[in-house]
Amino acid sequence: MKAAHLNALLAAREGKRECAFVTDLESGAEAIIANGRTEGDLDVGDALKAEIDQALIRRESRLVERDGRRVFIQVLVPRLRLAIIGAGHISQYLTTIAGAAGFDVTVVDPRTLYASPERFPGAAISHDWPDEALEALDLDQGSAVVALSHDPKLDEPALATALKSDAFYIGALGSRKTTALRRERMKAEGFTDAELDRIHGPVGLDIGALSPAEIAVSIVAEIIDVLRPKKKGYGDRKVA
Repeated sequence: MKAAHLNALLAAREGKRECAFVTDLESGAEAIIANGRTEGDLDVGDALKAEIDQALIRRESRLVERDGRRVFIQVLVPRLRLAIIGAGHISQYLTTIAGAAGFDVTVVDPRTLYASPERFPGAAISHDWPDEALEALDLDQGSAVVALSHDPKLDEPALATALKSDAFYIGALGSRKTTALRRERMKAEGFTDAELDRIHGPVGLDIGALSPAEIAVSIVAEIIDVLRPKKKGYGDRKVA
């Protein structure tokens, strides 16, 4: 690996940005795709760029053959993060299940009695107001936000902050009536229908979940469904 490419990879890692290191296994030519730019001596055409984009979206390294070349795409991405607003029973199960699925979890709730290390072992805890906590987290394309407090004073500032970020998933607990009322309040604050459509609500896949544990499973399933859309197409998610 060339020194310049190593420095580019280290800079992407420091900045918590996803990137791809691409190597032609025949010629040894290399390219770095990071921060919207391509650097290196490897010619990255449209077909290979499409493969790189898909690898970044799926967060999976892969070996591809294009135009008679064998090219290895090494995907380097920051660890997935999940911010949970509200420290209730669903949040406890969600923390455990999401952690097992590979997410770094932060529970945000200014109520110190609920958001405690004893109730949320293995999770980071913030007692800041939700919008301040999410701003400090610097949400990126590897971030998911789920509002579960069922309190508009906590959930809606968090959702407003999340909508201004590159978070790939935003979800909120509530019935269809609650979701509709929330949407009207946020529209009155200036959010457009297109922006509010990013919020998955009622949160979670519709699997008939009833218990807190089942609801947590449905939420993680929906997050993964959005993250890795499989054969449904890769959507409009931005890539480096």
